[in-house]
Amino acid sequence: MEKKNFGKPEYYKNRELSWILFNTRVLEEARDRNNPLFERIKFLSITSSNLDEFFMVRVASLKDMVNAEYDKKDIAGMTPEEQLEEISAETHNFVNTQYMTYNRSLLPALKAEQLHLISSHEELSEEQKNFVDVFFMENVYPVLTPMAVDSSRPFPLIRNKSLNIGALISKKEKSEELEFATVQVPAVIPRIVPLPDSENGEKNIILLEEVIERNIEKLFLNYDVVCAHPYRIMRNADLSIDEDEAEDLLKEIERQLKKRQWGEAIRLEVEESMDKRLLKILKKELHIKEEDIFKISGPLDLTFLMKMYGMDGYEHLKYPKYKPQPVPEIVEGESIFHQIRKGDILLHHPYQTFDPVVDFIKQAARDKDVLAIKQTLYRVSGNSPIIAALAQAAENGKQVSVLVELKARFDEENNIGWARMLEKAGCHVIYGLVGLKTHSKITLVVRKEEDGIRRYVHLGTGNYNDATAKLYTDLGLLTCSERIGADATAVFNMLSGYSEPKSWNCLSVAPIWLRDKFVSLIERERDNALQGKKAHIIAKMNSLCDKGIIESLYEASAAGVKIELIIRGICCLKVGIPGVSENITVTSIVGNFLEHSRIYYFYDNGNEEIYMSSADWMSRNLDRRVEILFPVEAEDLKKKVKHILDIQLADTLKARVLKASGVYERVDKRGKELLCSQEYFCEEAEKSNKKCSDTKIQRVFIPEESIKEKETEDELL
Repeated sequence: MEKKNFGKPEYYKNRELSWILFNTRVLEEARDRNNPLFERIKFLSITSSNLDEFFMVRVASLKDMVNAEYDKKDIAGMTPEEQLEEISAETHNFVNTQYMTYNRSLLPALKAEQLHLISSHEELSEEQKNFVDVFFMENVYPVLTPMAVDSSRPFPLIRNKSLNIGALISKKEKSEELEFATVQVPAVIPRIVPLPDSENGEKNIILLEEVIERNIEKLFLNYDVVCAHPYRIMRNADLSIDEDEAEDLLKEIERQLKKRQWGEAIRLEVEESMDKRLLKILKKELHIKEEDIFKISGPLDLTFLMKMYGMDGYEHLKYPKYKPQPVPEIVEGESIFHQIRKGDILLHHPYQTFDPVVDFIKQAARDKDVLAIKQTLYRVSGNSPIIAALAQAAENGKQVSVLVELKARFDEENNIGWARMLEKAGCHVIYGLVGLKTHSKITLVVRKEEDGIRRYVHLGTGNYNDATAKLYTDLGLLTCSERIGADATAVFNMLSGYSEPKSWNCLSVAPIWLRDKFVSLIERERDNALQGKKAHIIAKMNSLCDKGIIESLYEASAAGVKIELIIRGICCLKVGIPGVSENITVTSIVGNFLEHSRIYYFYDNGNEEIYMSSADWMSRNLDRRVEILFPVEAEDLKKKVKHILDIQLADTLKARVLKASGVYERVDKRGKELLCSQEYFCEEAEKSNKKCSDTKIQRVFIPEESIKEKETEDELL
């Protein structure tokens, strides 16, 4: 029998176009009138920041390929040039939908709630004009640096993602000659400017660029301002670092970070009504192609809506805040090490608090019997208690080794600062491995006890970030298993000393062993199906785009394996292909928490195996990163993790299902129980701590403290 070719390009979806579909699902939350109004503006803000990162990294990378005349096709059979053409069309449509949502739906709804965002300074009343003019002179004017362009002053360097106002000006005595001028809207002043309330109690706000535009003639006193319009550019922000040539990786990354502000311009956003003469100058000076210009009907850069979301007095237009619950197995005030010895502990964030992970490090730092702490750090919060605890541990004489991944995209500068601080405290800091990103989440604590040395380990699917742990769904495991402890030691020896162990007890580590492990687990299910046995795979992850893994899934599906995938973001696999993927379903959940955990379930003829990991099924995770796959071995914990998967697959409110047509559709609710999996887990966590009220909990969310806390796609992309 001839072996079927599962690698045909028509069996695969292009990665970038799949990502746009994901951001469209986020946009649907902004358009969903069932969501509270302020939650909707939050989701619209997120789509904007997501799109920025997509252009700075993914689109920039494709443009680099085109410039280098690299024309190799992707798994879907598209060249970089073809991808850029499709992306341009899709993103222009996407932006149009964003602003249609903003203008036609959100602005009127906000006004109905007595919150009026004045779109243009020309709409101001006389009283408001006076207020704005005084505000400008007292608070804004001293900060501004207007820049004119003429024969002696070249076109200035425009910073990446900065908001600017471009103008055409003419000398009062030479009105026929036009010159270009620009001023950057200062990021040090809040973009949202509150105005005096109306007599009817309506709250009025205006954006800072409108305040500047109204007063722009005060910046060019000897000129007439012919026109003035805001614009914003996006630059290539993908760092290019030759690690083999870089003698000092830390210094090289610092040097490259400065270049990020001045990379090639790849996208220009302008006000829709911009004067054609002004646009022509920007297009020429920034070397922007027509297809990379986005003419916007509304304020540029909708991320300001996240600041609006944080305004006081509008809690009734948001979901009630949810407080992460205590972990039942951990008793406050008792030694966490004694409690881990009673049995493995599963942590489910943000439904359960992240505090046990922080306390694990804090107690280890203070415990006189702890000899060593070893940890990998990829992204941490701005004021991380974990960093403070590690520094304290070193000062207390513990052996502290920390791998700080300097190449964590958009967190490089933050991580350089932490690395230096830890070194000053006496920690041994490792800056990752050449050519690889260390993305694994592992902590090892070595403790001297009465019966000898014992190793305590935390393994997780998400970062050691106490801030994002309130926003992202992740899983963690606390254990003192001897087998896992021995493997953890081997992991850190590999990271610090480049010594590869000959074998592993139960962990699987990328980039050497993990791909083969996943393929063998999938093939085992395939073989069982071919023998007429029940075969079942459930996999939850952020993204699926590795061709080798998808081919294995296609083979398993064709053999009769039931495959249920829960994929938040990118999915290059297609469902419903006859004889190929008829047994595969794909569900995407976009809710108030960012789905981030990675879980892999294999039926194994009734001997169910469940794994958790820091890795998605992406080529970068399997081949170019240090990642860890770890088993859930305790039967009671296996049931808990399987329960999480079952509830997510039963979601009928926030789930979308991938169809054979390539579109995602909401679940058909007819005859089904209405279930929001995230809401369910919130209720469940409260009930497990006997704090559940009789009133049904509504959908919930903790607002992002800062848009910068959002994990980039490095994770999303």
